[in-house]
Amino acid sequence: MRSAKMELSDANLQTLTEYLKKTLDPDPAIRRPAEKFLESVEGSQNYPLLLLTLLEKSQENVIKVCASVTFKNYIKRNWRIVEDEPNKICESDRIAIKANIVPLMLSSPEQIQKQLSDAISIIGREDFPQKWPDLLTEMVNRFQSGDFHVINGVLRTAHSLFKRYRHEFKSNELWTEIKLVLDAFALPLTNLFKATIELCSTHANDASALKVLFSSLILIAKLFYSLNFQDLPEFFEDNMETWMTNFHSLLTLDNKLLQTDDEEEAGLLELLKSQICDNAALYAQKYDEEFQPYLPRFVTAIWNLLVTTGQEVKYDLLVSNAIQFLASVCERPHYKHLFEDQNTLTSICEKVIVPNMEFRAADEEAFEDNSEEYIRRDLEGSDIDTRRRAACDLVRGLCKFFEGPVTGIFSGYVNSMLQEYAKNPSVNWKHKDAAIYLVTSLASKAQTQKHGITQANELVNLTEFFVNHIQPDLKSATVNEFPVLKADGIKYIMIFRNQVPKEQLLVSIPLLINHLQAESIVVHTYAAHALERLFTMRGTNNTTLITAAEMAPFVEVLLTNLFKALTLPGSSENEYIMKAIMRSFSLLQESIIPYIPSVITQLTQKLLAVSKNPSKPHFNHYMFESICLSIRITCKANPEAVGSFEEALFLVFTEILQNDVQEFIPYVFQVMSLLLEMHKNEIPSSYMALFPHLLQPVLWERTGNIPPLVRLLQAYLERGASTIASAAADKIPGLLGVFQKLIASKANDHQGFYLLNSIIEHMPPESVDQYRKQIFILLFQRLQNSKTTKFIKSFLVFINLYCVRYGALALQEIFDSIQPKMFGMVLEKIIIPEIQKVSGQVEKKICAVGITKILTECPPMMDTEYTKLWIPLLQALIGLFELPEDDTIPDEEHFIDIEDTPGYQTAFSQLAFAGKKEHDPVGQMVNNPRIHLAQSLHKLSTACPGRVLSMLSTSLNAEALQYLQGYLQAASVSLL
Repeated sequence: MRSAKMELSDANLQTLTEYLKKTLDPDPAIRRPAEKFLESVEGSQNYPLLLLTLLEKSQENVIKVCASVTFKNYIKRNWRIVEDEPNKICESDRIAIKANIVPLMLSSPEQIQKQLSDAISIIGREDFPQKWPDLLTEMVNRFQSGDFHVINGVLRTAHSLFKRYRHEFKSNELWTEIKLVLDAFALPLTNLFKATIELCSTHANDASALKVLFSSLILIAKLFYSLNFQDLPEFFEDNMETWMTNFHSLLTLDNKLLQTDDEEEAGLLELLKSQICDNAALYAQKYDEEFQPYLPRFVTAIWNLLVTTGQEVKYDLLVSNAIQFLASVCERPHYKHLFEDQNTLTSICEKVIVPNMEFRAADEEAFEDNSEEYIRRDLEGSDIDTRRRAACDLVRGLCKFFEGPVTGIFSGYVNSMLQEYAKNPSVNWKHKDAAIYLVTSLASKAQTQKHGITQANELVNLTEFFVNHIQPDLKSATVNEFPVLKADGIKYIMIFRNQVPKEQLLVSIPLLINHLQAESIVVHTYAAHALERLFTMRGTNNTTLITAAEMAPFVEVLLTNLFKALTLPGSSENEYIMKAIMRSFSLLQESIIPYIPSVITQLTQKLLAVSKNPSKPHFNHYMFESICLSIRITCKANPEAVGSFEEALFLVFTEILQNDVQEFIPYVFQVMSLLLEMHKNEIPSSYMALFPHLLQPVLWERTGNIPPLVRLLQAYLERGASTIASAAADKIPGLLGVFQKLIASKANDHQGFYLLNSIIEHMPPESVDQYRKQIFILLFQRLQNSKTTKFIKSFLVFINLYCVRYGALALQEIFDSIQPKMFGMVLEKIIIPEIQKVSGQVEKKICAVGITKILTECPPMMDTEYTKLWIPLLQALIGLFELPEDDTIPDEEHFIDIEDTPGYQTAFSQLAFAGKKEHDPVGQMVNNPRIHLAQSLHKLSTACPGRVLSMLSTSLNAEALQYLQGYLQAASVSLL
């Protein structure tokens, strides 16, 4: 089975069926090996075709579905062809997949149709239109079939293929593709739209037919949105009458057969009307001139819709899209007149805004039982389609032209709601909730995730409202009473943290710390999030607004409550709490040292627990950041403490590496680098035992491992090169093998150079002698095959570092031993023309010191055919000092995207608090490279009097000469 080709045989289909079954097993001991097996054969030819055969022919539905999901994920991981990486699907399989997938998708049941439709759009994202020109015609031809199961399959696929037009950046490539799609698709789509609407009236009394037809209309309306998003296509402008008249009549349509009893799930009618509201809003915002004749009737229809639709959850999307439509219309200057009348404003406030701000039973249910979703909607603004959010946007829209009247109308509402609450808080708390929400939406004009509200309504006194109505709730003795109001209060602090004076924030901090103990997940999560946001506020001269000194009285209770909150039901992997732990460490610095022993024990236990099944990437990231901070802060005060961290962490780390917990391995390498860098001059034996394992090729296959692994190997070289040379010399070829693999890839070649530079800088010269020539030959082969700007920059730094480490003569000799006169070619073709491209302080310094050595410590430069390059090289060096950096990149290289790795490999997540201090290999030797050049030239001119001056005076250009004289003066030396 492991061969490069799997036969399309019954035996293989049987084997595959068994393994797919096992991947559904809840027991990891059965599931994991099956997943590993499938992973091991997915590179084989025919594997995807076996999956497609199963999903078409298998007798068991569960296997069909499982095969379709496995196939879609296989396509997602492997279809994209990445430069420098092997093509993971052979060409014959690609051709077979594209030839069969559309008919297969159209004939499959809906559940499988959806998976294949997704797969088509992933393939289309890469191959359409160039490599899959007949996809559109194949799809459009099926519209004629009259079979709506097939038609809906085509529409669904077209939707997933075209919906990216809604968020792609404009480019000629995109225009060309959209034009091609419009030419083939716009007319058949319009005809299908008209035909479907006619069928709806023919079958007006047939419920099951209507369901299918309305499913089509929803998809057609979504396609309309995607195709019109970038610009108004001529075709749709010419056919606006057809589309808008029909959209309008669908908005006002009410068919009893399509009404559903379900209060939660939106029915087809609601979904269709929601999409039409979106389409109308798109035209009102982007194409208002062309849309003007239709606008008033849409405003009327949508207004009526809002006033007549109930409070049930199933109408949420429809109501919020309808309100968003009004919001987008009311802030356009030339629709202003529609809203000017005071009665209209009052009526909008009363009939649309206030009712949709209410906290409903469904919201209360989510708050209590589905807190994660509630928090995501409320805090992270993924509540785009909630009624409250839409109502809030409408308030903001109306305030653009009518701030005074709107604030006036609402102040009345807020006061009466607060009075209702005061009469009987335990019954009327929802009135206060709505009042707080109204104040928030009125007051906040501009908001960012990072800074909270950045612009506020002058007419609302935020501090007064805070002191009178928010603080009392948070000061009450019981943290578990009125959880929704507590959450509102905490959120208010968070949102208006820039408007409320600092002394009020300081009063709030102990209250927030106290609420970390609340039973309600939403309340203790908000408390953690609010603390984290307050700790990141900036004060004057770039310090934090809240200082470690001001936090001193609360350190113990803050840390205790944060860690305790992680033990509360539902919050064992709460990312907000972990982020607050990280931010507290970062703010408090050495004041946490007394608590570190207990803190690191808790973090290690948590790490062990979540490594069994990592499921919350943000939580995991902040957890590792917190571990790094504990190490940094403690070892800064007491470097010896590094050993106790290693004792605490290494057992867990070993387990993570042995169990191959992919998500955590890059983090483990970063923490290990941090620990190893804390050691002064030796490598403890525990690290040396691990060293051979770090060179295993399988670790280097995963792109996410490369940056942290390179850094870890650099730490080994910096701290223990002599140990490696004496005790692990047999591993040096393995180390160079890693360099060779990295250097071959355009995406990772810079990482290969980081490693090589560390080898050159730290390894004892004799231990790498025998490999040096081979290293240069590999670099030249890569230069010949593909010379990118990034490679050239890294190559320049490397040869100059080599020169600094081994001397200029050694550099000249190694080049000329590969090929006679090679040294001159490198100077003339690479160093002199390209040196301006080098960026970064340290990199420029290395190059300057290296070139100075070539100019002044390399005899062949003075008396062979290389002498003619002496002045151009000096001129290039002065250019490196004085000219702006050359950051141009050749056009064809602009598109090599380092970050864009395909599929789902754990991307590398850099830990901010594991950061590496910038290392300057020439720091001790040279402080100021310009002065160093002057002193070196002085020394050379003493050795051969007259030569240097005569070369300078005959050939160096005047401007460069002037700079050089400045360097000589600064160094107080002269040339003889």
